[in-house]
Amino acid sequence: MSNLHATVVGAGLAGSEAAWQLARQGIAVTLIEMKPEKMSPAHHSPLFAELVCSNSLRSDRLTNAVGLLKEEMRLMHSLVMEAADLARVPAGGALAVDRETFSGHITKSLREHPLVEVVSREVTEIPDGPVIIATGPLTSDALSETISRLPGLKTLNFYDAAAPIVTAESLNMDKVFRQSRYDRGDDYLNCPMTEEEYNAFVDALLAAETADIHGFEETKVFEGCMPVESMARRGRMVLAFGPMKPVGLRDPKTGKEPYAVVQLRQDNATGTLYNLVGFQTRLKWGEQKRVFGMIPGLENAEFARYGVMHRNTFLHSPGFLNAHFEMISRPQCYFVGQMTGVEGYVESAASGLLCGLSLGRDLRGLGTAELPGITAMGAMGRYISTPNRDFQPMNCTFGLLDGLLVDKQHKKIRNKQERYTVISERSLSYLRDWVTEMQV
Repeated sequence: MSNLHATVVGAGLAGSEAAWQLARQGIAVTLIEMKPEKMSPAHHSPLFAELVCSNSLRSDRLTNAVGLLKEEMRLMHSLVMEAADLARVPAGGALAVDRETFSGHITKSLREHPLVEVVSREVTEIPDGPVIIATGPLTSDALSETISRLPGLKTLNFYDAAAPIVTAESLNMDKVFRQSRYDRGDDYLNCPMTEEEYNAFVDALLAAETADIHGFEETKVFEGCMPVESMARRGRMVLAFGPMKPVGLRDPKTGKEPYAVVQLRQDNATGTLYNLVGFQTRLKWGEQKRVFGMIPGLENAEFARYGVMHRNTFLHSPGFLNAHFEMISRPQCYFVGQMTGVEGYVESAASGLLCGLSLGRDLRGLGTAELPGITAMGAMGRYISTPNRDFQPMNCTFGLLDGLLVDKQHKKIRNKQERYTVISERSLSYLRDWVTEMQV
């Protein structure tokens, strides 16, 4: 057994990745997870790294910042990315996974690691010694209260929503066609709508009853998880230019682009479940069945899971955490994941990777892991630690990374896709050398 020890609280994506990175470095880890002893309102599975909202880890292309972030994680031996690649299901240019296979691989890997001790209980106080707090946006009330009393810290909240999942066998495939946008990558199921069907659907959506959620405020919904009914209230055509946009799709029955489309993405490896892409909602369950049953092909859909909404808590990290997510006032105490203001599964896991690597190096007397802003991971750390009065959760975007040098020798690359590719290649080139030098 290692003489070096750290505690990780929470076995979501961030905590699981942090524990793995510590154990890889020979650090003994006590991984404390309250499931299955206590479950939050949004959790259903006893497995680690449960995907609560969507089964998609978003784009896998280097022309997208989250695609770059995933490739950085692969270079750094990420357990989450190993599981994602193992559990991949068809999803066009995105990386989507079978939830059970994904979480199962992570759970098994950690439970079987000789340096990882898993303890099932709720934590109400921050443990002494080297510790990583990875309890997520649904941190229990008792621990949230403890965290909120930390000096210099301000906690904020926003609302997050999950989309419904339907069974494949209940779909009317006479009305649904398989196709990916612009014929890129694997196919989605597409439910085409005429203008008349679209308008009737929007009218029903606007009139539908929503579930009461204590303290709910429309202004505190994270933009990336905006409920579909909230989008509809912003304007009649918002959905047609948003999650229901038909561009790049052609209905084989008409040979034309539909007026609007609802896309279904495969949710498990066997293809028996599909989720409604972009259809996060807080409609009452009966209303979901009625209104979403108006979508062509979903008239008799069987819902394996209805959409739900929950409140997420996050920290005002600038001034409280440094760029590798460590408390400024308490060295070797880290906060990671969505509670720090990084938004998204991949971003959360990446923060756990950086923290686990950094704390492990610190315990081994090698100094912490510092990454520059030319990398997606370094840019995220910079975002959460840079003073910002209006700090809000943020997905990884190229806007966070350092721009390309432009001078007499280096002209501006005007094509956006080419520019993003060069930015990604710059990051990966740096990281390959860094990983070798640091013996990651």
